[in-house]
Amino acid sequence: MNSDSIIVKAKLKLYSTANGGRTNGIKTGYRPNHVFEYNENGIDFKAGYMGKICFEENQTIKPTESRTVKVKFVNGQNINKYIELGRTWWIHEGHRKIGEAEISEIITE
Repeated sequence: MNSDSIIVKAKLKLYSTANGGRTNGIKTGYRPNHVFEYNENGIDFKAGYMGKICFEENQTIKPTESRTVKVKFVNGQNINKYIELGRTWWIHEGHRKIGEAEISEIITE
């Protein structure tokens, strides 16, 4: 993982609008905050990491749906410690948690 980016394949699920999720879906190229760890209060997160979510063939995903996606994280964010198979993290817009993802594959280029 010494390249300019870290790429993972993950199963992404967007939360329903009633559970705090978005009112509309997302498209390829979406760049939310990726949160791997929360403070002791369970509400505030320790750090948000930058990563771009990419779908195959310009697909979109709507609230309550799940889809396998690729996420490209910028290396150098001290994120390597979180990148492991089966690791779950949360997708945020600011402090609002809108979904979650689980790493199914680590891609090396």
